[in-house]
Amino acid sequence: MKPKAAFKIVVDTLMTLDLLFLMGYQFWGDVVHEWVGAGMFLLFILHHILNGDWYKSLFKGRYTPSRIFQLIVDLLVFLAMIGLMVSGIMLSNHVFSFLNIHGGMSFARLLHMAASHWGFVLMALHLGLHWGMFLGLTKKALHLKHPSRVRKILLPVLGAGIAIYGLIVFIQRDLLTYMLLQTQFVFLDFGESIPLFYLDYFAMMGTFIFLAYYVSVLLRKCSGKRAYKKGGFQ
Repeated sequence: MKPKAAFKIVVDTLMTLDLLFLMGYQFWGDVVHEWVGAGMFLLFILHHILNGDWYKSLFKGRYTPSRIFQLIVDLLVFLAMIGLMVSGIMLSNHVFSFLNIHGGMSFARLLHMAASHWGFVLMALHLGLHWGMFLGLTKKALHLKHPSRVRKILLPVLGAGIAIYGLIVFIQRDLLTYMLLQTQFVFLDFGESIPLFYLDYFAMMGTFIFLAYYVSVLLRKCSGKRAYKKGGFQ
């Protein structure tokens, strides 16, 4: 693997872990939350610098349903991250306090609540769209040229199990309420088990990774069938 590609994976992994960590605000407090958030801001900028070729390719090539789906998710992730950064800077009492921002706090809190939960879901969808690449890298690292029948069955079943559990947790934790701004405050359980909290959020991330991965696979198959028919091989 080329160094740049490896560095991209490191940056994307750190962004994902950062976002997961930030979802547990109640465990770490203001100061840690702000510094980790500022680190994510820097990683976000670095991510877009490293993926500058993506912008150049926007007006090139054919837009298949799979590519359109990916573009929509990518643009929504970008908007959610911008919302997070702007609201985070406005609400900052430590890292960006030197900016001396006072107005618009109610708007900033609502934006931060919505953007953080949308960002969590959308980043998981974004990962799911690239999950095939991660599976390929894992196979290479473990030297798995021909996966066994057991792995072919076990891995999708395991993924489906995690996705179902994550969906149940998503409903129980009422994330949709925060995403749709049906409340102005996030319920924070300060006495909750930290491992259980992050297990639930890992599972919810798994739900949207699973969903995006299989939707993208389905869209690619549909595009392939259409191209096959257009070629006159019905």
